[in-house]
Amino acid sequence: MNVGIGARPGVTAEEVLAAVDAVLPAGATGVRLVTLDARAAEPGIVAAAAARNWPLTGHPAEVLAAVPVATVSARVAAAVGTPSVAEAAALLGGGTLVVGRTVHGRVTVAVAVRELASAPEAQ
Repeated sequence: MNVGIGARPGVTAEEVLAAVDAVLPAGATGVRLVTLDARAAEPGIVAAAAARNWPLTGHPAEVLAAVPVATVSARVAAAVGTPSVAEAAALLGGGTLVVGRTVHGRVTVAVAVRELASAPEAQ
């Protein structure tokens, strides 16, 4: 499960975790935080990932900008070079958006899950 994270500079780990907890489906496992490469170095995002032992991956703006998303922001595009951070990051690598762009204070989150291939039927 990919949780895309968009955040203002200086965001705290508590803010990030509160935003993620507000949207994660009950019993979520295999959580990975994905964000803009510049935000992947933010101490609050790094600390949030470490607190839950979640992998954290950052991607360049041009990679995120190439991902088709439902919600775009001209303000975000002007600020960081991609019209979507949270949704694009969540969707990067495939999957289905289960929680669209959700703003929680200074953090924006979105959640995507990858479909598991069905096991072949026994004959």
